[in-house]
Amino acid sequence: MDTNKDINKKNTIKEVPFWQPAMIMFLKLSVWIAAPIIIALYLGEWLDQKFATKPWLFLSCISLAFVVSLTGLIKNTFQELEKLDNNSKNKSDGNSPEQLNHGGK
Repeated sequence: MDTNKDINKKNTIKEVPFWQPAMIMFLKLSVWIAAPIIIALYLGEWLDQKFATKPWLFLSCISLAFVVSLTGLIKNTFQELEKLDNNSKNKSDGNSPEQLNHGGK
């Protein structure tokens, strides 16, 4: 009797909370904005002090960080849009992503 319950527990698909994918995407995009800028702030200030080029290397680092942030945001956004598109196609076909990963079994 207990073995049937264990089998049913293994066969059920664990659903994630509705807010979890949005929070993960928010955190990924936030890191792409903040991390390059913070690194560029410290790196640019250090380089300017080392080479006495204030403020040119600082501004160059900030500009480069902006380009890196923008590139990362665009790349990540397209990846998330592709996931959403695949999920909507799977739902319209009647297949969940979990069923596709396990060969429909």
